[in-house]
Amino acid sequence: MDIKEIQNLIKFVAKSGASEVKLEMDDVKITIKTGSDTPETKIIQAAMPAAPQMMAAPVAAAPQPVASEPAAPAAPKATEDESKYLTIKSPIIGTLYRKPSPDKPVFVEVGSEIKAGDTVCIIEAMKLFNEIESEVSGKIVKVLVDDSSPVEFDQPLFLVDPS
Repeated sequence: MDIKEIQNLIKFVAKSGASEVKLEMDDVKITIKTGSDTPETKIIQAAMPAAPQMMAAPVAAAPQPVASEPAAPAAPKATEDESKYLTIKSPIIGTLYRKPSPDKPVFVEVGSEIKAGDTVCIIEAMKLFNEIESEVSGKIVKVLVDDSSPVEFDQPLFLVDPS
C-alpha cells in the first residue's frame, strides 16, 4: 500500500464520520481513529514480497470513487470563479499547520491582507518546521487546506486576490 492510497483512505474515513476503522491484510495493519481535528493513523507493516500490494490496491480503490464523485461537479464552477486569483502552493511535502503553535492564532484567514514575504503557514517535514512565505501581495479569498493536514508538493494552499 503506497502513501497516496493511505492518504486517500484517511480522507475518506474523516469524511465518512466513522470514529475508528481497522484494516488488516497479510502484511499491513492500519488503524485510523478520528474524533479530534486530526485523524490518528497507525500503520504496522511486515516485510513481504510484492504480492500483498496487489491485494491492497482493490481495497483502497473502492473508497476513491465515492470520495471523488462529489468533488467532480464542483470543480468546473470553482475553476471559472478562481481563475482571476493567484495561488500559493506548497513548496514541499509535509504536514501543514496554520498556527505557529496550538495556543496562538492562525497566520492568515479569509480576508487577511498579505504582502510578499509574509508567513502564511508552516509545513513540517521530517521534524523540521518550515515557514511558508507568500510570494505575492493581496487579500486571502480562500483557504484550501485544513490545519494539520498532509500536503503534497505543488498542492494549492491559498487563493489570493492581487487587486
